[in-house]
Order: sequence, then C-alpha cells, then structure tokens
Amino acid sequence: MAKHAGIARFTYNWGLFTWRSLYAEGVKPNALVLKKFFNNHVKPVCPWMKEHRICQKITQYAFEHLGRAFGNFFCGKSNYPKFKKKGRHESFTIDASGKPIAVGGTRLKLPTIGWVSTYEGLPHVSTKKFTISQEAGNWYISFTYEIEPSVTAKSRDFVGVDLGVKQLATLSSGVVIVNPQALRKARQLLARMQRQLQRKLKGSKRYQRQKLRLAVAHQRVKNIRLDATHKATTYICKNHAVVAIENLNVSGMMANHKLAGAVADANFSEFGRQIEYKAQRYGARVVLVDRWYPSTKLCSSCSNIQPMPLSVRVYECSACGLKADRDLNAALNLEQYARVAKPSLDTKG
Repeated sequence: MAKHAGIARFTYNWGLFTWRSLYAEGVKPNALVLKKFFNNHVKPVCPWMKEHRICQKITQYAFEHLGRAFGNFFCGKSNYPKFKKKGRHESFTIDASGKPIAVGGTRLKLPTIGWVSTYEGLPHVSTKKFTISQEAGNWYISFTYEIEPSVTAKSRDFVGVDLGVKQLATLSSGVVIVNPQALRKARQLLARMQRQLQRKLKGSKRYQRQKLRLAVAHQRVKNIRLDATHKATTYICKNHAVVAIENLNVSGMMANHKLAGAVADANFSEFGRQIEYKAQRYGARVVLVDRWYPSTKLCSSCSNIQPMPLSVRVYECSACGLKADRDLNAALNLEQYARVAKPSLDTKG
C-alpha cells in the first residue's frame, strides 16, 4: 500500500512540476500529453515503479487527478494545485482495466495487489475502481456503486432547517439537533498532545509514535462531527418531503477568525452536501434559500423586519409582540419561503 501511494505521489508531483515548467516557458500542457511523455521517457528509467505486485494503473489516475485539480483551479473552485508531501493524505486509485470487480464480505481481491481483509463487511456489489487512502495509521478503501432510490414515508410536507453554531440545526417542526462540538471539547487534549510532539526529536521513533497519537485524536474529532451530520441529514431527508435550507457562504464565514473554529466544528458545508444527495435518495426535494434572505431578522408571524445582533438569542417582534427562539423563528421563515417558492426556479432534487 505504501509503495503504491509513493508512486502515485511521485507521479503527481512530477506532473505538477513539469506543468509549471512548461507553462513558464509559454507552453500550455495538459494531463494527457504529460502522461504519454511520462510513460515513454520517465517510467523506463525508474525500474522501482515496475516491481512485483505493483499495479501500473496508479500513474494513469495520478495524471487524471492532476488534470482535475487544474480544471477546478481554472473554474475558480479551488486554489492552485500544490505538491503532495509524504505522510499526508496518502492515497492511490487502481482498477482492473475497465472490468467489473466483485465486492462483498470481509475479504477483497484487489487488482495486482491480491487478497486483503477488511475490518467491516462490504456490500455484495460490483465496481470498476478503488481508491485506497491512509489516515491515522489505518488504510481505508472506497468505491462507488449504483443503488436504487428508496422513497420513505414522510411525516411532514415542509420543513425549514436553520443551521447554527450552538445547535447543529433547528427545524421548523420544533426539533433541535444538538451540536456535539467535538473540536471544542477536545481542544485541551489536542493542545497537550501537540506540545508533547514538539518536545520530541523530529524524525525519531518517539516523534513518530506521538505524531500517530495526535492523528488518531484528530480523526476521532472528525468522526464524531461526521457521525452527527450523517444522523441529522438522514433524519431530515427521510421524514420531510420538502427541505428548505440556506445557501450559506461558508468560505466567507471561515474568513472571520473569531467564527472560523465554530463554523468548522458545525460542518456547514458537509451538511448541505449531504442534504442534497440524500434528498434524491429518499425522495425529498431541496429548496436552496438565497443567502441574503433575512430569515433571522424577519418575523415569522407578521413579516416585520428588525435588526438581530448575534448576542440576542430570543426574537421579540416590535410590531406584533411575538417572542420565539431566534433559530426557530428563522427556521419557520425558511419553511414559509419553501411553501411559496417556485419549484422550477428554486429547488433541487
């Protein structure tokens, strides 16, 4: 696994370096040209890339990932591609030359590599490629396969979902989903483990062991956050026919250093992504509300608009006297927006 990840990293970094060099000379390269040159002129002089039980497909996917990275950069979706560093986000992709690969149970036969055992049982399906990655000392395998939508019975037609920092989500039905705040609770532990790492001699065995302990602690925080997000989005999409959620400017919120940690801990971006694909899976429809819609400032009873500082947690309408939790009031406004929205213009799913 480590050899495959190393070859994928070497190929990606070679392609990125060559791309930058050619572009500096006025030539506009592409991933296909670089891959052909690499296979004809670089691979033959690197015999370690053709060792026994090394799948040769990893270089092909390394160039595909490089081309996709530049495509996202040119479209404005991401920053300029960076070189990969050993020990960080180790991964590679392999296939069986386009042939379907049977998957199922706790044993899996990978192309060229051979049989491997998995910690959890895999579904009995077929796929065409695998992506294998390393995180906190463990190797993970991921693949895609087609499933049929499973439309569930809905207990409510419309629901507004207001995302927050203190509470993960507040629904217009009155349901409040608690934010586990995994990063906030583990901050002292992570800081102590980071100090212990800095006291070790860099490159020593003790340094590597402490680095692994720190990575495991960070992975636990990530898993807690992801688990809460999955449970919340599954509940929302299974039980509601139309889901109204704000199209938040997460990158702009992350630019505020006072809110960045809390926003990252709430997992706003991942929450919205999961809502969209789970709505299609469970037969729901998503209404994306414009980020400038004044859901927090608007009274859900009389539509009066008044300023609402972040420090004020209860909405008290100056016109009709309504008193409600600010998040619940915002969720009710999002539900009302979904009820009057035109499906052809404002909905996804």
